[in-house]
Amino acid sequence: MSRKAVALGILAAISGAATLAVTWQFGANPGEAAAIARGRQLYAANCASCHGAKLEGQPDWKRPLSSGRMPAPPHDASGHTWHHPDGVLFRVTKEGPAAVVGNGYESDMQGFGEVLRDEEIRAVLAFIKSTWPERERAYQAEMSRREKEKAQ
Repeated sequence: MSRKAVALGILAAISGAATLAVTWQFGANPGEAAAIARGRQLYAANCASCHGAKLEGQPDWKRPLSSGRMPAPPHDASGHTWHHPDGVLFRVTKEGPAAVVGNGYESDMQGFGEVLRDEEIRAVLAFIKSTWPERERAYQAEMSRREKEKAQ
């Protein structure tokens, strides 16, 4: 057996174990667990530099920077991400906050629509949501349900 085959086997085993760990921890089905695991990787590569490796956001995130723009908010339960329905979170991530806020709003965050595919954005959001306590997840799920009802 070649070294490459052994390495690929080890990588597959580690990936499978990570997916199972997420499944057990959050009660997610295997498809959700895989999306959460992928979202964790994508978050680390694309979001953590501003929003923090532990989703903690930038310091003093509620106060404008000297540029007048707002610092990157936390995505953990201490922030306000969980106050927004899925559609808003998706659009902010894909198009940038200015697309949602409007009125000439300026942000250091540009949209990731040219960087991440839609399913990758959804995976990042699934990861972020998986870190919230049950109360915040339930509130956000209800906001998303209401958003879908209005759209119908």
